Amino acid sequence: MAANPSSLANPSSIPAVKLRGAAVRLGGKTIWSGVDVAVRNSEFVAVLGANGSGKSTLLKMVLGALPLAAGEVSVLGGPAGRENAEIGYLPQRRSFDSGTRLRGSDVVRLGLDGDRWGLPLPFSSAGPGSRRGWARQRIEEVIELVGAREYADRPIGELSGGEQQRLLIAQALVRRPKLLLLDEPLDSLDLPNQAVVAALVHEICKGEGVAVLLVAHDVNPLLPYLDRVVYLAGGHAVAGTVEEVITGETLTGLYGLPVEVLKASDGRLVVVGQPEAPAHHHDRHSHDHGGHGDHGH
Repeated sequence: MAANPSSLANPSSIPAVKLRGAAVRLGGKTIWSGVDVAVRNSEFVAVLGANGSGKSTLLKMVLGALPLAAGEVSVLGGPAGRENAEIGYLPQRRSFDSGTRLRGSDVVRLGLDGDRWGLPLPFSSAGPGSRRGWARQRIEEVIELVGAREYADRPIGELSGGEQQRLLIAQALVRRPKLLLLDEPLDSLDLPNQAVVAALVHEICKGEGVAVLLVAHDVNPLLPYLDRVVYLAGGHAVAGTVEEVITGETLTGLYGLPVEVLKASDGRLVVVGQPEAPAHHHDRHSHDHGGHGDHGH
């Protein structure tokens, strides 16, 4: 039987992100190599690994900010960096200073025009048919989507960490991206807010048809929602479902030393035997010497 030509041309069949034999070097050091990953449309994928394993480096490479030393990368059907207008990106951050007066809705607007103008444009004479009218409508849509309507007009510095994170996710969504890159969006949130934000990202992924690549330190708040995980360790990566990847056998092979995965009575996973186990929640800031990045150095 002949293949259906329309199915061959269907862009939805092209992975949002595809790496084959990918390697990145920084400062003469190989951060990771031989990485094979595919993230499909409407798929929620977490990138896990200890600090320094190169998780944030992977997102920056997808954005075209870091070149590949070897291998191939395809992002939304083209070279990394070409389709960045179709990507929503939420970098690592700490909370806004309490004195920050920018309103939550203005923070969302920066996702539309902040990269070009530095500050939001005024909405004067914004008719419903104008670009500004469209912008106002879209900003309202994403604020509703993330459930932030009741506090979106308050200064962002007055909001809780969870409320700020919802608005920043709205900022990343405002251009209707096809791919969402989230770098530690659960970091510095308490456990209830981690669960809320994880559920929100899952809802956006499935409801809006957005591919999501999320860097996480703790896989547990994400467990009910993930399609697959990418686990970085020892300069290599393994990808698959949580059940396939977060096992003692798989992680022992990846780290090259004995690793055990335990399941707590509440269903949470605890990885024992490697530094800063990403499957076990703890206060990472108490021992990261003030560093907040995972740049693979």
